[in-house]
Amino acid sequence: MSAVDISAIAVGIVTVLGGVAAFLQFLVKHYLSELKPNSGSSLKDSVTRLETRVDKIYEMLMHKGE
Repeated sequence: MSAVDISAIAVGIVTVLGGVAAFLQFLVKHYLSELKPNSGSSLKDSVTRLETRVDKIYEMLMHKGE
C-alpha cells in the first residue's frame, strides 16, 4: 500500500467517525431539549403536571380518612 492509499483510508475513517459524532450530538441535543420546560409540550412539563395531580389526589385521600 502506498502513502496515498493509507491517507485515503485515514480520511475515510475520520469522515465516518465525524458523521457518527455529529449524529450523536444531534440525538443528545434532541433528548435534552425534552427535559427542559417549554410552556407545555415537553416531557418535563408533562411530568410536572402529573406530579401536581398526584399531590392533589394524595391530599384528597388524606382528608377523606379524617
